[in-house]
Amino acid sequence: MGTGEDFEEFARVQIPRLYRTAWLLCGDRHHAEDLVQETLAKLMTAWGRIDTPGAYARTALVRTFVSQRRRKSWGERPTADVPEVVERAGDVELRLALQSALGELAPLDRAVLVLRYFEDRSVEQVALDLGKKTSAITTRTARALERLRAVLGEGADQLIAH
Repeated sequence: MGTGEDFEEFARVQIPRLYRTAWLLCGDRHHAEDLVQETLAKLMTAWGRIDTPGAYARTALVRTFVSQRRRKSWGERPTADVPEVVERAGDVELRLALQSALGELAPLDRAVLVLRYFEDRSVEQVALDLGKKTSAITTRTARALERLRAVLGEGADQLIAH
């Protein structure tokens, strides 16, 4: 590992997965693309020194997202507009409601839920990715799910029943 060709191959394979995670975090196609690009730039500068590039990329992606949202200069907010995506099979109403509800959460809460339930990562893996203790991730997950349920309200049961 260490050549430019290795990095290009890794990036080519990982971009779809990184983009999906970034889109779930950002809720916006353009911000997701920017987040993936910034993540790959960080990865490229460390390429010869890292042993697990997949884990490094996921960690860099999430930490960059959380860091961006903490900045006072972050002025953009999620809107009610539907993202520019091609409609896919599945329950569109549920996906849109969930995306909107995720947008109401704090960036770190959103990152924890996306990593745990959309990336299917363990508590220990999420704790490593975010540089937190496993007990903190467990607590944050429970509280974030509680907030998500509150944001979705009574309609959550109807959405799931479809």
